[in-house]
Amino acid sequence: MFLRVQDMEVRPIDFDLTFSPGEIDFEDGLRQQSDLRVEGRAEYLSSVEEIRVRGGLTVELEGECGRCLEKAEFPLKSNFDLFYRPAESVEDAGEKALREGEIEIGFFAGDGLDLQEILREQVLLALPMQRLCREGCKGLCPICGVDRNERTCSCVAEIVDERWAALKKLAQR
Repeated sequence: MFLRVQDMEVRPIDFDLTFSPGEIDFEDGLRQQSDLRVEGRAEYLSSVEEIRVRGGLTVELEGECGRCLEKAEFPLKSNFDLFYRPAESVEDAGEKALREGEIEIGFFAGDGLDLQEILREQVLLALPMQRLCREGCKGLCPICGVDRNERTCSCVAEIVDERWAALKKLAQR
């Protein structure tokens, strides 16, 4: 769905949509397991020349655990309240100090915004930083590669401090 400024100048656009798995590409090894449901409103704030998009989404994604590489499920429920300004409103491409509140503003080019791109971004931001299959996941052994959740191994990781490598060579003479 494309949110056109011209349409929003007349009246706000309300949306209540469902995106089936595969309609939005999340990349990053993530697979959408359920329909992505989103509802909200997009409106053009002519007094400040901004687009405001607010709403909520629910979806369930599947990906790899960051420790053991097994399948992990990530049910998400997130609300968003976003502001966008036209890219032309940026005076120059050089460095510029941000005023308070500007860090919360995105930019758009052309005559509007693609809602699917907004949703893709919001889903990726709602995911946990470290994606785990479960809280107590022990991960893989860095030496033999065994899944420590299924078996224990007898590997002993030798911690080597490279800063002392030169002295270790002297001691071996």
